[in-house]
Amino acid sequence: MKKYIFVIALMAVLAGCKKESEAEKKIAEIPVPAVKIERFDKEFFDAGPQGLVTLKQKFPYLFPEGNDDAVWLNKMKDPFMLKLKAEADKKFSNINHLEDEVGAFLQHVKYYYPQLPTPKVVTLISDDTDIKAVYTPEVILIPLSLYLGKDNYLYEGLNKYEIQQYTPEQIMPDIASSFMYGKVAPPRDRQLLSLMIYWGKELYAKDLLIPDTPENDRIGYTKEQLAWAEANETEIWRYFVDKKLLYDSDPKLPARFINPAPFSKFYLELDNESPGRIGQWIGWQIVKAYAENNKNVPLQDLLAMDAKTIFDNSKYKPKK
Repeated sequence: MKKYIFVIALMAVLAGCKKESEAEKKIAEIPVPAVKIERFDKEFFDAGPQGLVTLKQKFPYLFPEGNDDAVWLNKMKDPFMLKLKAEADKKFSNINHLEDEVGAFLQHVKYYYPQLPTPKVVTLISDDTDIKAVYTPEVILIPLSLYLGKDNYLYEGLNKYEIQQYTPEQIMPDIASSFMYGKVAPPRDRQLLSLMIYWGKELYAKDLLIPDTPENDRIGYTKEQLAWAEANETEIWRYFVDKKLLYDSDPKLPARFINPAPFSKFYLELDNESPGRIGQWIGWQIVKAYAENNKNVPLQDLLAMDAKTIFDNSKYKPKK
């Protein structure tokens, strides 16, 4: 009997792989957009006062109105900005691989959203830690200064759980997250399950848009954090069910299980071992289960669907 069950499970996995391969085969037929990244980060600091006018004409969207030229000239010689620029020069001396990754992402975008234009891609240096890579229909902006590596000395003093994602591997996941902004229907309520599935939809979209990116990077986990989530999936789910949290709208729940944090808060001894945002990860598993059991639902329809419909039709069960 066990052998029979194993064969059925293997056939199901192979069927899922075949479905995925068919989609990827169609995507492969789409010409990969030619991506040539414009290095504003280099041009800005090389321009000097005499080149500012030309720079503003070439990159008007990076010079918002209302700022005196002195603002930009001061940035060109700001010691901290120059350190960021120097570190970015070392880390990203060659960006051919990044151009290839962005090209592959835009190829996938063309498959799922064929009506969208292909944006240009620009890198820059920024001392703003709140705004990472940004996707717009016109331009993708990549602040290289936020992807220097989690051990870079310039990040000293920042929260470790945040700088964990300040790595080159997070550039594509951040672009994909920005791309998905506004494409996922907002939750209709503040119940934990609704918030979990909201984020689960975005993560599932990343599965489709950046399939070559490792799974742990798609959610911004280390490999160890992902392994912990997978090993404890049953216990996490049992906790949510036993504590009746799924349909709870307690305003403290997002901080415990959804929002960025050094760890999730079960109020148990295992808390310090857990990664933050574990509710997002469980929501991801629910949405993936729904997609596996409802293969003919287009991505846009799935993203617009309410959480209850997805959950009720997901047949989600934690992996043993």
